[in-house]
Amino acid sequence: MANTLLTISMITREALMVLENNLTFTKGVNRQYDSKFGVEGAKIGTVLNVRKPPRYVGRTGTAIGIEDATETQVAVTLDTQFGVDIQFTSEDLALKIDDFSKRFITPAVATIANKIDNDGLGLYTSIYNAVGVPGTTPNALLTYLSAGVKLDDNAAPMDGGRTVCLTPLMQATIVDALKGLFQQSSAIASQYQRGQMGTAVGFEWYMDQNVNTHTSGVFTTSATPLVNGSTSTGATTVVTDGWNSGSSTVVKGDVFTLAAVNHVNPQSRQSTGTLQQFVVTANTTSSGGAMTIPIDPAIKTTTAFQTVDALPADNAALVFLGPESTQSPTGVAHHKDAFTLAMADLPLPKGTDMAARVSDDQLGMSIRLIRDYDITTDKFPCRLDVLYGWAVLRPELACRIQG
Repeated sequence: MANTLLTISMITREALMVLENNLTFTKGVNRQYDSKFGVEGAKIGTVLNVRKPPRYVGRTGTAIGIEDATETQVAVTLDTQFGVDIQFTSEDLALKIDDFSKRFITPAVATIANKIDNDGLGLYTSIYNAVGVPGTTPNALLTYLSAGVKLDDNAAPMDGGRTVCLTPLMQATIVDALKGLFQQSSAIASQYQRGQMGTAVGFEWYMDQNVNTHTSGVFTTSATPLVNGSTSTGATTVVTDGWNSGSSTVVKGDVFTLAAVNHVNPQSRQSTGTLQQFVVTANTTSSGGAMTIPIDPAIKTTTAFQTVDALPADNAALVFLGPESTQSPTGVAHHKDAFTLAMADLPLPKGTDMAARVSDDQLGMSIRLIRDYDITTDKFPCRLDVLYGWAVLRPELACRIQG
């Protein structure tokens, strides 16, 4: 008995299931803003400003000290429409859904899922906390424990929402180094059978082939970069000199510290005793041995949003994380509130053979499939589309794992 022709709704539902199953990093981020886009309607370029909670200094004693409630916000923009275009015949549509999915849907949706996941992991360039040595794959648990310390020092919640995404080599190296020694007995078998860490040291561990590789700039060859002059609190740039004239470049995502400028706890504003790390936010090249570097976080020594315990002194040294011109796979340890992914329902056009859209409100996924018919070839050209946008909500709740 011949199979019934597959309908577009069956195909679209299968596509959504495959999309959900192919996302790794994405599963561990904040997804609460999808419904907001859905309520307001969305198209490419739609922006939602997400409020971040205010902070307060507090007072000691009985005298009242009113503080301003300063709310900051982050823009989440639906800036990417991505899709895959395929076609199939009437004969193809007569296949069982499992066969059809294996031949057509899984490869197409895997491409979409990898694009979404890769874009998310590309946000590492906004993360200033970092552990490990660029160019050296971590082989000790201390590296990952240190990432947990970075999150702890920035008041990341201990609520089960912490994950770490590693390259296949990073995962294989740490599994081999530790084997099953710190995993509960019921999960040891999974380490050996699947080569995966599972849950350990406060993180859910995932291997993700989309982990980005960072190539550092050219910044230290026979050069001693130093702070040039005084720096005001709130500064988002560092004025420096001592570079090789016209030949030194820092790139977006490079991380460095400033001598005697320590990180402070965001709630107590007490020094943690460790140097604050800064990330370069745009590619910059020296001119005449001088360079003004855009950075995050801002250098703040006052207010509830204080980030450091002191301003950098004139001639304070800049020390970069790892050697120059070094490729470093960059895993990410983070709390889910460090990042958000928003997806929205794309409109269904009229005048086509068929169009369907499937959304999952719980997971915040939406995928659209439009099908037309070519009478001359008896083929059905199709397009699969998603509309999404990534944003960094709270970079302090994430830490890079350099490898």
